Amino acid sequence: MFGAMNRRMLLIVFSLLLTGVGQATEHRVATAAELTKVISRLAPGDTVFMADGEWRDQTLRFRGRGTAEKPITLRAATPGSAVLVGQSTLDIDGEWLVVSGLLVRDGTGPKEGIALRGQNNRLTESAMIGGTYKHFVRVFGVRNRVDHNYLAGKTSGEPTLQIESEASGPNHHRIDRNHFGPREPLGRNGGETIRVGYSGQSMNVSRTLVEQNLFDNCDGEIEIISSKSCENIYRHNTFFASGGMLTLRHGNRCLIDGNFFLGQRKKSSGGVRVIGEDHVIINNYIEGVERGGIWLTSGIPDSPLNAYFQVKRALIAFNTVVDSNGPALELDNGHGNRDRTLRPENVTVAHNIFVPGKRGEVIKGTEGEGFRWEGNFAVGVDREGFLAADPLLERGADGLLRPAANSPVRGAAAGTTIPLRTDIDGQPRVGVFDAGCDQLSSAPIINRPLTAADVGPQWLQQR
Repeated sequence: MFGAMNRRMLLIVFSLLLTGVGQATEHRVATAAELTKVISRLAPGDTVFMADGEWRDQTLRFRGRGTAEKPITLRAATPGSAVLVGQSTLDIDGEWLVVSGLLVRDGTGPKEGIALRGQNNRLTESAMIGGTYKHFVRVFGVRNRVDHNYLAGKTSGEPTLQIESEASGPNHHRIDRNHFGPREPLGRNGGETIRVGYSGQSMNVSRTLVEQNLFDNCDGEIEIISSKSCENIYRHNTFFASGGMLTLRHGNRCLIDGNFFLGQRKKSSGGVRVIGEDHVIINNYIEGVERGGIWLTSGIPDSPLNAYFQVKRALIAFNTVVDSNGPALELDNGHGNRDRTLRPENVTVAHNIFVPGKRGEVIKGTEGEGFRWEGNFAVGVDREGFLAADPLLERGADGLLRPAANSPVRGAAAGTTIPLRTDIDGQPRVGVFDAGCDQLSSAPIINRPLTAADVGPQWLQQR
């Protein structure tokens, strides 16, 4: 009997010991030095709370090895109340680390304000407002995520968000649900909101995903997004009243799918600028822009990495461009300037809707060799591959111009071999396809133009 009781007691004690193993620990820090002290003790599932108040000129380093199930988190004790000012910086490096709830205000310094390194790390629910860091955020490593942040007011040169495209292989970063707020015109190159790679990295495969972000009055320069690497995806973003274009500046095989470009007649606003090979531009809605809808840019012979490669084998399909005071489609932008003598070649332009503004035109420039035109709609255009019929667009409840139920674009893409699964709303394209970005459907709308309420940190919206 005594032996049985001992066994039961041992089991109880052992169970209690196991219960304590692996439990998450909370740490509280008020300075960079205190954060450094706790780093060596951090275990998967732990959380480090940063004290509310001003963190001035602090060099913060966050290191650790979490897991997918139990990341290690560094967060403000009260979201938005741990405020980094002056020359404060944060360097994140490790695995499965999460940083949340920080506010960086009017930061300065010759490097980035926040660096994200390592793999599977995340910067979320934070804000960086004003400042002159070289970059607000710079992303290295593999499979890192920047989401639900607010970044605005950078007044110095260089991109707000810089993503490295390292030679070691695809990095698979994800940039989503951020609110990129106003950025004033810089007056020279280097005012991008996002840059993915550099000229010297442009042949590297990045496979960065930039989706469901709001670009709001981003006027830094012509390249709101500057894509300088290969196989990136830009989808379901909203560009609102921003003086620039989504630019495939260097690199090949990128996808631009289901974005809303709402120019609001902003000076220098535009849609998509294409340079390089095998890019796909589908399902986009472009309205009220001044520069133009889609530019195919001329290249130079034997282009170095930092110049203009010839456009080859681009697919421009199922887009809707309306009320553009620049050309809805420009075929050889920049031809003859700075040795740009190579017009785009072997481009497919299919099942788009082009409706120019009062000062705009449907097509500008001269096509290169091997163009294929099919099933496009534009009033007054007399050329093969165009139907000179009014697409009968009407303003929908969401403020977008969509084809009426009796529009001739309905079912007009029957027999297309272009493999689309959805339209700009995220509704399935099944059966006979409609021309333009909108497929008539009763399915739920998944993708719509974003507003400030949809993106960025929740704590900032509640202030």
